[in-house]
Amino acid sequence: MTLIELPKLPYAYDALEPYIDAKTMEIHHTKHHQAYLTNLKAIPDVDLTLSIEDLLIKDTRQAVQNQGGGVFNHNLFWLMMKPKGGGKPTGELLEAIEKKFASFEKFQEDFTKAALTQFGSGWAWLVKNKIDGQLSILQKPNQNHPDIQINTAILGIDVWEHAYYLKFQNRRADYIKDFWNVVNWDFCSAQYAKTK
Repeated sequence: MTLIELPKLPYAYDALEPYIDAKTMEIHHTKHHQAYLTNLKAIPDVDLTLSIEDLLIKDTRQAVQNQGGGVFNHNLFWLMMKPKGGGKPTGELLEAIEKKFASFEKFQEDFTKAALTQFGSGWAWLVKNKIDGQLSILQKPNQNHPDIQINTAILGIDVWEHAYYLKFQNRRADYIKDFWNVVNWDFCSAQYAKTK
C-alpha cells in the first residue's frame, strides 16, 4: 500500500458494536486517520514511494514523525481489532506473554494500567524487541510510534479521546474494558511471529 491512500477497514463501521460504536469508527477512520495522511502528504519533500515504516525510520523531521506516526499507528490499530474478537491468544504468543508477565491476566492488568495512566492523548503498546525477542509494554504520547526501529508492535490501543468520547465521554476505563472484546489475536500472533 502506498502512502497516498487511506486503507479500507476489513470490517464495517458497525462491526465492533456494541463495544465500539459505528459513528466513532467512521469519524475516527475517515476524519482523524485521513487527516494524518493528508497532513503527511502536504509536508515538503516527503518520499511517498517509501513504506510508512521506512519513512518514519529515514525521515526524522518532527512533522513527519507526528503525522506519519498517526498514519502508522492507525494502519495497525484497525487490524488489531475484529468482530467477535477478544478472549486469549494461543500458541507462541500466549506462551511468551505468560513467560514475561506470569499470566495472561497479569499482562491484561498491566496493559490496561498503561492505557489508563497514559497522560493526555497517546497509546499503549505491547511490543516485541527485534533483537532479543523480549516482550514489553510501552506508553507513547501523542502519535509517537512504538519505537519501530527496535520493536515490532504486537497490540496497541488508541487512548486519544477521539477513539472513545462519543460513546464513553470521559470514561476511558470503560472503553479499555470493552476493547478487550474486539482484540484480533490472530493478527497479533502474526505480528509476534514476524521477528522469529
